[in-house]
Amino acid sequence: MVSVTRSGRRFAAATAGAAALALVLTACGGGSDDEGSSDGGSSGAPITIGTTDKITSLDPAGSYDNGSFAVMNQVYPFLMNTPYGSPDVEPDIAESAEFTSPTEYTVKLKAGLKWANGNALTSSDVKFSFDRMVKINDPNGPASLLYNLDSTEAPDDTTVVFHLKSADDQVFPQILSSPVGPIVDEDVFSPDAVTPDQEIVDGDAFAGQYAITSYKQNDLIAYEAYPGYKGLLGAPKTDKVNVKYYDEASNLKLDTQEGNVDVAFRSLSSTDIDDLRGNDKVKVVEGPGGETRYITFNFDTQPFGAKTDDADPAKALAVRQAVADLIDRDEIADQVYKGTYTPLYSFVPEGLTGATEPLKTMYGDGQGKPDADKAKSTLADAGVTSPVTLDLQYSNDHYGPSSADEYALIKDQLEKSGLFKVNLQTTEWVQYSKDRTADVYPAYQLGWFPDYSDADNYLTPFFLKENFLANHYDNKAVNDEILQQAVTKDPDARTKLIEKIQDDVAADLSTVPYLQGAQVAVVGKDVEGAKDTLDASFKFRYAALSKG
Repeated sequence: MVSVTRSGRRFAAATAGAAALALVLTACGGGSDDEGSSDGGSSGAPITIGTTDKITSLDPAGSYDNGSFAVMNQVYPFLMNTPYGSPDVEPDIAESAEFTSPTEYTVKLKAGLKWANGNALTSSDVKFSFDRMVKINDPNGPASLLYNLDSTEAPDDTTVVFHLKSADDQVFPQILSSPVGPIVDEDVFSPDAVTPDQEIVDGDAFAGQYAITSYKQNDLIAYEAYPGYKGLLGAPKTDKVNVKYYDEASNLKLDTQEGNVDVAFRSLSSTDIDDLRGNDKVKVVEGPGGETRYITFNFDTQPFGAKTDDADPAKALAVRQAVADLIDRDEIADQVYKGTYTPLYSFVPEGLTGATEPLKTMYGDGQGKPDADKAKSTLADAGVTSPVTLDLQYSNDHYGPSSADEYALIKDQLEKSGLFKVNLQTTEWVQYSKDRTADVYPAYQLGWFPDYSDADNYLTPFFLKENFLANHYDNKAVNDEILQQAVTKDPDARTKLIEKIQDDVAADLSTVPYLQGAQVAVVGKDVEGAKDTLDASFKFRYAALSKG
């Protein structure tokens, strides 16, 4: 799953935002002073969360990024979900979920479910949610995750039957907990178009642990616990949560230090985090992280790409290989991220079953270090004249304030070899997320925040022919292997397939992964629960937090 600075307006916007926040906090300040609990009790003290993440869309069909999914996790119901502390899915608003035949996955909903607006939540909403996801198939949406879904049936109000194309799909239950899985209200959402955020908020189309009571995109959101939620996760520990969005991580750090923000989650710079470790007014909380960083190549528009004037697939591959030979992962991890990220030499991060490190042995010096001589030979053998001009794009607001330093260093690593001339450019995320799927960027930065804790989630969205990268990568053998691993019941056989896929995509280099990161939150001394939600599900749930 993939995450604005206007200097002339910054002061006015910050002042208006602060005034709006004060109003929201005043409005949300009531409630009980009882101790928070997971069985229905809640803390009376509202919690303010700060983030630099950006929301693309509240409609699950129209976004596939961490900032948008962070909201969806709080307000939409899921059929399957991960309990606190576990990466393994269980029924959420479902009573049961099981394979009733090799190609039929049947879900029974709990009785009496309702949306916050009073509408009944039935199997018709579930069928509607998945039908529209497939029909809309937005280029910035997660519909590619439903590659194995043939059709959805709702035979009665509480029964849903998913008819699958391939039998014995081992990851489909996990997919139901992913960004493609939120259930939406068919009386509020459009069946064939992405629904505007304000229509969703005005329609009170929520049935998760929280409902949104006030919404200003990428500025302020006020949440209030939804008492009609009957799912796996239980009642929130805090009734009222406010989320403030920041353009600058430095301002988020300042508000965290001064106690104006109770929880800072995504994305303080590594320098800020290191500095805050020495502040006795806050706690730095870490959890397992499946986040990865990588360079994506557009196979049509990269140097020698299929739609360039000098198209040549062998030369295009040599360019990608030379980049892989020159990247110094250790230098980026140490100099830019001070150890909050570690080098990544594969497409599946360390810690997941089947993870290998083919990029370490296939590129650079064969031991994880760069090798300029090898890169030079690779280009020369393919008939590529150096320096190669490479237009490289990154987002200046989505992946944290260190992205500028990160990509300045990558530019330096590529250019000091004399083999590349890098034109480094940056764009704000709202525009970036549109441009990257419209063939605007020949090579560009992306980060991945896993939808579910399985190696499949680092392969299927990237390397199937129809994938969210929309970078025109197409390898039929890889496509077939990915489909096969997803339905392979024997764990050892499936692991071997996952290992082979990593070797095959390492040879093609549709992307060049280079970093793996941890989850980090900075919280006030009186805030509890962050450790509970920084778990291997990789979902940050506000309902686990309490204050005072």
